[in-house]
Amino acid sequence: MIKMPEKERAVGMYRKMYQIRQYEETIYYLFLEGIMPGTIHQSHGQEACAVGMLYDLRREDYILTTHRPAGHDLAKGVSLRSMMCEMFGKAEGCCKGKGGAMHTGDISVGAVTANAIVGGNLPIAAGVALRCKMMKTDNVAVCFFGDGASNEGAFHEALNAAAVWKLPVVYVCENNLYSATTSIKLTCSLENVAADRGSAYKIPAEVVDGNDVLAVNEAGTRAIERARKGGGPTVLELKTYRIGGHSRNDACGYRPDKEEQEWFARDPVYTFRKRLLDENVAAKEELEKIEDEITREIDAEVEYAKNSKEPEPESALEDVYWKGGTL
Repeated sequence: MIKMPEKERAVGMYRKMYQIRQYEETIYYLFLEGIMPGTIHQSHGQEACAVGMLYDLRREDYILTTHRPAGHDLAKGVSLRSMMCEMFGKAEGCCKGKGGAMHTGDISVGAVTANAIVGGNLPIAAGVALRCKMMKTDNVAVCFFGDGASNEGAFHEALNAAAVWKLPVVYVCENNLYSATTSIKLTCSLENVAADRGSAYKIPAEVVDGNDVLAVNEAGTRAIERARKGGGPTVLELKTYRIGGHSRNDACGYRPDKEEQEWFARDPVYTFRKRLLDENVAAKEELEKIEDEITREIDAEVEYAKNSKEPEPESALEDVYWKGGTL
C-alpha cells in the first residue's frame, strides 16, 4: 500500500475524484429526465485513473482522451461551467456547444479535444509529443485509451513511432475489462493487453491498480518525469472497472454478478474516502463539508448552463478551417 501523502494533497485528490463522480451522476439523471440532449459515455469507477495521472501535470502539458473524457478533462483543469454548458449545447461550452459529451476539451489548459474514434487519439498523441520535442520544450503528452484500442492498428503505429523517436508521451490504458459490451477475454489472448504489447516495442511498461489513486499517481509521476527528462515513452496499464454501462442505454446484462460485486466493493472514490477517515487524515465532518460544497457548485452550474445563451446559427460555419497563426 502506498503511503498516504500530507493532508492537503490527499484531501485535494479526494475532492477532485468526488467532483468528477458527482458531475457524472448529475448529468446521468439529467439525461434520464430528458433535460439534456445527446448521449453520454461515462467513467464512473475510473476516477482514480484520471486524478492519479493528472494531479501533478503542468498546465502546459497535454492530455489526449477518448469518448469517455469527462473525468480526464475535469482533472486537467477544464472548467466545470464550460463542461456543463457544453453538455447543454450552449455557446459558453468548452467547444462552443459543438462537441457534446464525447468531444470536450480546452486547449488553453492543455486538454486536446477528445476523440471518439477508438484508438484515434494514439497517433495524434505521438504528433503532439513530437511537436514538444521539436520545439525543445520539456512538456509531456499523456494519452488515455481503453483496452479495446490496443487491438487497433493505430495503437501499434503510435507506439512504434514513439519508441523510434523517443517521444515524451505516456500511453495510459484504462483496462476496464470490456470493449463496449465485449469481454477483453474474447478479443485478446494477453492478460495485460497494453503493457505486454508495449514491451514488444522496448517501451517500459507497468501494470497498476487503477482503483488506487495513490498507486496511479506514483506510477504516473515516474513515467511523466522520465518523459520530461528525455527518457522517451512509457505504457501504463491501469486495471479498473466502469460502474455503469458502455453508454447510458446499456444495462450491463452481459457482466457476471459476482464480478460486479467484487469490483464495486473496490469503488475508488469510497475506498479512498474510507482510508482518509481510517488513517485520521480528515474528519468525517470535513469530508461532508467538501461533498456538500461540490454538490451545490454542480447544481449552480446546471442552472447557469440551462439559462445560458444558445449558439448563433452562423457559428456553425466558424472554426471549420484553420485561419493560420502560431499553434
